[in-house]
Amino acid sequence: MSRKYSIAVVVLGAIVIIMGIVYIYQGISKEILVRDGMRDERVTYLLPREEVERGNVIDTAEEAQKVADTIKAHRRSIATTYNDLLKGGQYDPNNPQHVVYTQAINLENYLYMAVLAYGLTTVVLTSGVTLIVIGISLVLIGLELYGLRRSMLRSVT
Repeated sequence: MSRKYSIAVVVLGAIVIIMGIVYIYQGISKEILVRDGMRDERVTYLLPREEVERGNVIDTAEEAQKVADTIKAHRRSIATTYNDLLKGGQYDPNNPQHVVYTQAINLENYLYMAVLAYGLTTVVLTSGVTLIVIGISLVLIGLELYGLRRSMLRSVT
């Protein structure tokens, strides 16, 4: 009976290791997707001129957070809230202040979504590594259980 348990623990460990590998793959692939998407947009706001001339763009969570917070502060200098902007009326696409405000919201949201996506990929990567460690532990426990069973059988005979 303990042989079945030890084999089951080893198999479970192998499955957990595979799940960890999948998590890591997903985390890395989504991080690359987010980074490449940000590079395609070529947002350079707040970067020093030398960085822009070298082709650098906003493509990390820290940079995106800084720029989004700055845009938010500028947007709030136009109007504290969207309702304050409209002053009880409706959005007017011919009003430059309305257009600038909504463009700021769009870029701000885009950057905050990137920050969230980077955070989520970090969680997924960390979960993948944790699963691999747990899987390896299960495999080792299963092998140890199997080895104990064999040594117990040898000592009885």
